Amino acid sequence: MKKILIIDDDPVIQTYLANLLKDNGYETAVAKDAKKAMELVNSQSFDLITLDLDMPEEWGTRFFGKLAQDKQKKNIPVIVISGMSGNEYAIPKAVASLTKPFDQKELLKIVRDVLK
Repeated sequence: MKKILIIDDDPVIQTYLANLLKDNGYETAVAKDAKKAMELVNSQSFDLITLDLDMPEEWGTRFFGKLAQDKQKKNIPVIVISGMSGNEYAIPKAVASLTKPFDQKELLKIVRDVLK
């Protein structure tokens, strides 16, 4: 089963994404900030990451930068899901960028395409 890490500081979004992805056959883990996300990435293996940009303490772009410097983890695909406009320019190497509120069918199509 493919495993997806959800990184978002909003508990409503965390629950929504976790339920949506689980209902579609994916295993999930949730991190409320970049520090917790890095702990999870270092202790588990993930096939995909959804990443919010605007989070307390450390922005998603900074987390992505750290991830990109790790030889083993830099190839994990990242989907940016953020309420910020222009988020598609924040992380050019992301496989996709969605703006909240996002279309769940569009997200699931991207996830399926990336994880086939």
